Amino acid sequence: MFVSVAAFTAVTTANHGIDVLPIFFGDMMKMTWPGQFNFDFSCFLIMSGLWVSWRHNFSMGGVLLGVVAAFGGALFLSMYLLVQSFLQDGDVAALMLGSKRAQQLRA
Repeated sequence: MFVSVAAFTAVTTANHGIDVLPIFFGDMMKMTWPGQFNFDFSCFLIMSGLWVSWRHNFSMGGVLLGVVAAFGGALFLSMYLLVQSFLQDGDVAALMLGSKRAQQLRA
């Protein structure tokens, strides 16, 4: 997923530049289907950022990672989950809840 999103982003940026915000928010202001998709996607990005921050107990590092998640989308989240899955040795509870909450769950 990371590789495909990175490649798609690279091609799109090469063809259309990096000025995505006016297009993204402009579609939302028009109240069209592309705008609805962008709004829905924005909500997903916010939830992703909040989950990453929560998973890290809203520590300073966790909040910073949450901001990166909210702006980085699938490009960030796919790499984050891959790295965390190795750091947690495949423990799904620790992956989803964070190490501390997973330990409390098992106690």
